[in-house]
Amino acid sequence: MEEAKEVVSQAGGLKEIASAIAIGVGALGPGIGIGILAGKALEAVGRNPEAAGKIQSMMILAIAFAEAIAIYALVVALIIKLV
Repeated sequence: MEEAKEVVSQAGGLKEIASAIAIGVGALGPGIGIGILAGKALEAVGRNPEAAGKIQSMMILAIAFAEAIAIYALVVALIIKLV
């Protein structure tokens, strides 16, 4: 009986670690992508200030898509943790 409790306890700990890895790796890609995207948008506005409005709207749309990937990673981490 003691061994069964220990196995369940270890499984709970592994779920916590898996959840942390899922959100950590899942947020890493969008974070890097948003940083690169913002840097390139600032370069573009610096080169062509008249196009700032169009560049900004396209940048915001791309950032929203990148953030959606991070939200998917959060959902996966919550599923791992709660199921």
